[in-house]
Amino acid sequence: MSRNITNRRVYDWKATPWRKLERVVFKLQKRIYRAAQEGNKQKVRKLQGLLNRSWSAKMIAVRQITQQNQGKKTAGVDGVTALTPERRQELVGQLRVTGKAKAKPTRRVWIPKPGRDEKRPLGIPTIHDRALQGLVKQALEPEWEAYMEANSYGFRAGRGCHDAIEAIYISINKKPKWVLDADIAMCFDRINHSALLQKLNNTSPIRRQIRAWLKAGVIDAGTFHHTNAGTPLGCVISPLLANIALHGLEEKVMELAHTKKEREKLTIVRYTDDFVVMHSDQSMIEQAQGVIMEWLKGIGLELKAEKTRISHTREGKNPGFDFLGFNIRQYEIGKYRSGKSTNGTPLGFKTLIKPSEKSIRKHKERLSQIVRSHKAAPQAAVISKLNPIIRGWCNYFKSVVSKETYTDMDKHLWEVLWQWATRRHPNKTGKWIARKYWTPTKDVQWNFTSKTKNGEGIELTRHAKTEIIST
Repeated sequence: MSRNITNRRVYDWKATPWRKLERVVFKLQKRIYRAAQEGNKQKVRKLQGLLNRSWSAKMIAVRQITQQNQGKKTAGVDGVTALTPERRQELVGQLRVTGKAKAKPTRRVWIPKPGRDEKRPLGIPTIHDRALQGLVKQALEPEWEAYMEANSYGFRAGRGCHDAIEAIYISINKKPKWVLDADIAMCFDRINHSALLQKLNNTSPIRRQIRAWLKAGVIDAGTFHHTNAGTPLGCVISPLLANIALHGLEEKVMELAHTKKEREKLTIVRYTDDFVVMHSDQSMIEQAQGVIMEWLKGIGLELKAEKTRISHTREGKNPGFDFLGFNIRQYEIGKYRSGKSTNGTPLGFKTLIKPSEKSIRKHKERLSQIVRSHKAAPQAAVISKLNPIIRGWCNYFKSVVSKETYTDMDKHLWEVLWQWATRRHPNKTGKWIARKYWTPTKDVQWNFTSKTKNGEGIELTRHAKTEIIST
């Protein structure tokens, strides 16, 4: 096997031992991470160069772009997609991170924002640039993982939305706090290129290649436009560059706390361009807002006024706040069901995290839209379309207080499906319709079931069937 890997030109793509290549790349990434932790910049640059020349890293980058990513069949301005094994091998041989950095413009695509009339611009690079970005990201990410702040969770390996929610819960579950809930306006479109490149602090070919991508421009409806700011959404490396640009925000806010005890009271949790700042003193939150606004100006950004709000987790007209689709709030409650302090004293309130009203409304609208768009479709087709969406939504919220919400969702979906069924059979009785589409079982009276073309039984997944698992 090792002889075949050495003889790269005749190696069969379909027989590639991907696990072995991933181990080779991961070992190099660990060495970069450790060197960055030690502050040995020279060693970091050498290892990054070694990884960028690695055949294993190139193979993984091409595989991710042409086989694993959702946009694998989306072409850039050159109209090229590399899908066959032979063309993938050619692409691997073309990947080079050199001092003479070049990049082609991205293709501008406008997609609608969920629940709005606005549209969001995406920049689609050529497939060669996407693969090269994946290669550069493999080398750059482990270095910055050694520097990144503890409470930054967006688009980082091994971190996600639920980790951010857990950090918020740990911060507020023992004491009510004031919260600055903020969002950065058009973060990916306005990042200052000079400030970002200066933060990279990298004189290697990687920095020159990133600069070439930032300055490549976009082609929108056949017209070329220069890019003087921002990192285009749709690029493989854009989330990492956004995290690098926003690195230092937490440290800047923490400068407001002058003692170790004060630093423990102040918490900032960030998920890319969305973040919350928590403290028991309202004046500290107001100071933090001013500091953040001033700091963002240095990288060409500003807070979005309509999405920036100061609230309290327990008191006020609208207590609590929404973050990443969850609603976090503290409820007044009796001493027997109250949360308790570290010494067992009742706190008089309990911190509950639930799906936000916006998330519930969007999910209901999506379910209704799917059923409406399948007016004449077979029952099995409707079920197969709904089930993945129901499972995905339920799995996202199954670690919080969601049982009542799940039951309400099932009730809403039943009403939508009943309308769907009665519209199909306007001359039939309700009893006939119920027998045709719903099968009562031992546990569920209204079980929406059917059979596929192969004769296999299929039933609608119920929201309330999802088990709540507290982490």
